[in-house]
Amino acid sequence: MTASHEWRDEVLAGPGGAMTDEVGVITGPLTLRTTGGPDGKVRFEVQYTDADEWYTLSGSPVAHGDAYALHAAALAAIRAGGGAEAPVRPA
Repeated sequence: MTASHEWRDEVLAGPGGAMTDEVGVITGPLTLRTTGGPDGKVRFEVQYTDADEWYTLSGSPVAHGDAYALHAAALAAIRAGGGAEAPVRPA
């Protein structure tokens, strides 16, 4: 990957929400931001939709992978809930 790419989507967290490094589990309407950087690492951050603060999705960054496919997998994991963490590979 030679350039940074970013995807953002709103997602309703399933029961048990999404696990973050900073504040633990967050639930409800969230926004997921996935960034694939030139270093090959894929980073995942979540926020309460329309909030200012972003939190690191636990397990982020992932060393490498298709950032868009990993973004889709992270969305699916957050929808499922259960303290969702960054996916290691697409679902």
